[in-house]
Amino acid sequence: MDRIRIRGGRSLSGTIPISGAKNAALPLMATALLTDGPLTLTNAPDLADVVTMSGLLSQHGLTVDHDRKARTITLSGAANNLEAPYDLVRKMRASVLVLGPLVARFGRARVSLPGGCAIGTRPVDLHLQALEQMGATIEITAGYIEATAPDGLKGARVIFPQVSVGATENILMAATLAQGTTEIVNAAREPEITDLAACLMRLGARIEGIGTDRLIVEGVTSLGPAVHPIIPDRIEAGTYACAAAITGGQVLLGGARLDHLGAVVRILRDAGVDVAETEGGLKVSRLNGLRGTDVMTEPFPGFATDMQAQFMALMCVAEGAAMITETIFENRFMHVPELTRMGARINFHGHSAIVRGVSRLSGAPVMATDLRASVSLILAGLAAQGETIVNRVYHLDRGYERVEEKLAAIGADIERLPG
Repeated sequence: MDRIRIRGGRSLSGTIPISGAKNAALPLMATALLTDGPLTLTNAPDLADVVTMSGLLSQHGLTVDHDRKARTITLSGAANNLEAPYDLVRKMRASVLVLGPLVARFGRARVSLPGGCAIGTRPVDLHLQALEQMGATIEITAGYIEATAPDGLKGARVIFPQVSVGATENILMAATLAQGTTEIVNAAREPEITDLAACLMRLGARIEGIGTDRLIVEGVTSLGPAVHPIIPDRIEAGTYACAAAITGGQVLLGGARLDHLGAVVRILRDAGVDVAETEGGLKVSRLNGLRGTDVMTEPFPGFATDMQAQFMALMCVAEGAAMITETIFENRFMHVPELTRMGARINFHGHSAIVRGVSRLSGAPVMATDLRASVSLILAGLAAQGETIVNRVYHLDRGYERVEEKLAAIGADIERLPG
């Protein structure tokens, strides 16, 4: 199993190109089930999760051509297998996004209950309740969701009791081929939702309210081909912004968009990090010390839960104290024990952690527990004195493209060690 070795203490300087967003690419790929295509996605990231989704869609019967050099994914054909098996779905929670498109187009689907990172239960109840409101019959047997709608899905008013990105994506896709009008209330507003809606519109869907918490979808009988560019990864951009800040460096995040980062930029600025929009992306630097800054994770445009671990690593070397409160996932402090192995001073209880900054972290062998925890340990290693070995980096490869190469190119002493 691969490991990553970091020798810390180097200031980072240069340009990091931001890849296409993982959290946008996966639902965009699932939209191919709604049409015979072809659907061509440009600016496609080369990630383990993308490979997993490609395999899942291929076993459904689609033709998937992933041109890594051209950074495109082209999907075509109609599904001839309506089951998403456990062996594939267990690897990645986003696999459940095939459920809505399959039921909407073919009237039935059998999808394994999903897996993914161990950061919380993340139930699919909201997805299933919404599909039932649209006329589907849902049964869960032997670990599988069995959904049927032999007469097709019907438009409905779906009110989510809480904001859910995945449920919004699933129902938005399903509604495009439903009979009549579907209103989605309390919809997630993340940039990835907006990107998904834009792609569906290119395919021929009729959607109003894009970018708001109320989406109105007028169902159509069929969708056609399209070419769609995937938005830059805002979480990758935020992560490398923290890398620049934690090392006292200056980094240009090529292609990153300020409007996609929401409260992350405001919190970074409060902590003493300069984030400036430029023609080529975002320029991030830290010329003075870091300040302890409180943060609470919230749905977009609030502070992203996917940035919580990275920001905690940053606060480990800030002056003063910071309270970090996690409101989205209940198990998302699993990186805390590993950071404390490196000398961090963190106390946590329930959903909140108090981080008291130290002058310097110390390199140590640490264990990654999930995707964002993995990269938080790399950030800590960049600032630490001595050598840090991050084990179990397969989590990292799910969401970060060539992280060690990108960091090495701007001055980090980092390398991947084969297992």
